[in-house]
Amino acid sequence: MKHLSVLFLFAFAFSFSQETETPDYSKNVATLDSTIETLYSVISGDKGVERNWELFKYLFHPNAKLIPTGKNKEGETIARYMTPDDYIKTSGKWLFENGFHEVELSRKTDTFGNITQVFSTYESFKSKSETKPFMRGINSIQLLNDGNRWWIINIYWMQESEASPIPFKYLNKN
Repeated sequence: MKHLSVLFLFAFAFSFSQETETPDYSKNVATLDSTIETLYSVISGDKGVERNWELFKYLFHPNAKLIPTGKNKEGETIARYMTPDDYIKTSGKWLFENGFHEVELSRKTDTFGNITQVFSTYESFKSKSETKPFMRGINSIQLLNDGNRWWIINIYWMQESEASPIPFKYLNKN
């Protein structure tokens, strides 16, 4: 009976540990391309589709910031600083309730040593079937390669407006 109890405890502990294992996201941050592709894919989804916020947070350095820019109610240009958790709290419900697909149109990349700056031009749609974006803009993404993986350090972005259209050089794939 004692052996049966030990066996039961071992089986219970093993099944519990299998259920709580953290997924291996290392392939998502192995290259610059995989990191940026994962960023776009993890925030994109149809209405009613929950995002993988665990994977989203995995992309970011512990001190990372997401920094949208725009005009406040007084018409002043401002920047708002958020952590990945802040972004999830402020945007997660909207993404789920409305649907959101962000598609990269063009990318300009500069690297020096272990740091990289990417200007990534995007279009946004509420569903995959839409052909006309409701928004376009540029994500300025700063990344660090620590020798083991890529980390997003910051995403600093601006939406296109009538006063600030996206320059052709950021729409061209070359």
